[in-house]
Amino acid sequence: MDLKDFFKDIKDQPSSRIERRLDNLVRTNYHFKHLSEKNKDLVLSLVMKYKEKLRTGIGVSQYVINRDMYKLYQNRYDEELTEVDRDHIREILENFKQ
Repeated sequence: MDLKDFFKDIKDQPSSRIERRLDNLVRTNYHFKHLSEKNKDLVLSLVMKYKEKLRTGIGVSQYVINRDMYKLYQNRYDEELTEVDRDHIREILENFKQ
């Protein structure tokens, strides 16, 4: 599974389906295999937040992505995020831009 498959009709999918897709993405895509369970939950919470923005028609701007990435950068030691993890999370979030 790649990111294109993950984002296919994401705003119309229920939360459980998105969680299964994320699990499948982490399991099958070599870029995301190193994400821990804690990091996966963090990504899932961001995906759900952005999905609601898309569903209401607000959209996701670069400013919102940068703000959330900055929060992750500030909490990188508490969340045990490596630079590679943050790059991959940014890659996922960038796909929400319209």
